[in-house]
Amino acid sequence: MKKPVLLIVHQKTSDPGRIGMRLRTLGWPIEICRHACGDPLPENLDDHAGAIVFGGPMSANDDHEDFIRNELEWTPKAIESGAPFLGVCLGAQIMSRAYGGFVGNHPHGYVEIGYYPVRATQAGGGYFPGEMNIFQWHREGFSVPDCATLLATSDIYENQAIGIGPNAIGIQFHPEVTEQMNRRWLIGGAERLACPGAQQSDQHMKGRAEHDPFVDVWVDDFLRKWLATDQR
Repeated sequence: MKKPVLLIVHQKTSDPGRIGMRLRTLGWPIEICRHACGDPLPENLDDHAGAIVFGGPMSANDDHEDFIRNELEWTPKAIESGAPFLGVCLGAQIMSRAYGGFVGNHPHGYVEIGYYPVRATQAGGGYFPGEMNIFQWHREGFSVPDCATLLATSDIYENQAIGIGPNAIGIQFHPEVTEQMNRRWLIGGAERLACPGAQQSDQHMKGRAEHDPFVDVWVDDFLRKWLATDQR
């Protein structure tokens, strides 16, 4: 039997969404860890096929939170074990900061909330298409640490995906978000729609209808390639 993929989420109601569903469809068990809610992080990933750190409303700069400090310390250990590692939004920002990068707001206050085009760099062409429109929900971005490679970019937040070593990827965008999750976020985070650059609710649904069928197919290939990076 395959080892489970460890999914680290950051709220009691957090859902790994499409990524969790697709992993199970591809034959990989999943194990959810809510470290921010008290679940312990594993000492190592010997019993897991890989690890994914998801997003959340908190910041990678929240050093007053024990779980943020713990994840900043744990992430390099997990990556350097050789296990496949994926950071999504906050998870990618933690990756960047753990390796000396910077996490902060856009210099002009812009956010990405809705569907925005993301383009693969030459280094990221194996994982990402030349361009795809994909769901985003963030008001902070990350820099590319010296040890990392830029894999995908965009116009508003230049750094959209990074690679660290052969087995770790961080992405700013949210392939896990289903329509149900999208609608829930729009209700719970309605005040964010007033931020510069945010798309309104009708644009979210229009973008989902137009672009999400491609993302729905792409994510399976991405997860297969990511899981195949195991260096152990």
